[in-house]
Amino acid sequence: MRAGFPEFRLGNVLATSFTGTLSERFGDSVERIPVPRRLIDWLAVYGLAVDSCTPEQLDLARELRESIHAAATAAALREALPAAAVRVIDDRSVEGRAAAVLTPEGERRWRLGSSSVEDALAVIAADAVDVISGERDGKLALCASPTCRAAFFDTSQSRTRKWCDMNTCGNRQKKARFNAARGRGEAWESGLADPAPRE
Repeated sequence: MRAGFPEFRLGNVLATSFTGTLSERFGDSVERIPVPRRLIDWLAVYGLAVDSCTPEQLDLARELRESIHAAATAAALREALPAAAVRVIDDRSVEGRAAAVLTPEGERRWRLGSSSVEDALAVIAADAVDVISGERDGKLALCASPTCRAAFFDTSQSRTRKWCDMNTCGNRQKKARFNAARGRGEAWESGLADPAPRE
């Protein structure tokens, strides 16, 4: 991690991981790509190395991120997809040049046409189309954390995951429940609370 910047929250699904570059949307939000250099860093983590990034390209990336978030949220809630968000996703998808290639290990990788941010955004947008349209085996869901509400792609066998990330939102919510329960127990022991509600 570069000094002075928040760490990336990484996931297995490119499109929803990209929306995670802005977290805690309903609390104290954390922008994880505040400057063009951080977008370059994030893209490199996902094998989408680009040569440079301008402030205007960062704006394009953030517009795509928010469009994916809006469309994925609507899909998770089984609501109509916002037309403006769909338009941005579609535009970014067709504007770039990238191709899927096979590695000797049998894995899919992306080869960008010109190592430009636009080419990388096209890959992210295409991934969003797959996820939101239901082409992938999994289910879009929203994080149960009231300050997060991130859209994530649940590939668990039961499709009942509650948190976008167990190491962050899940642990924070479990800790809050534990502390609340401990507080109730201490109040009861000190006589400040009744062990059971009165009739």
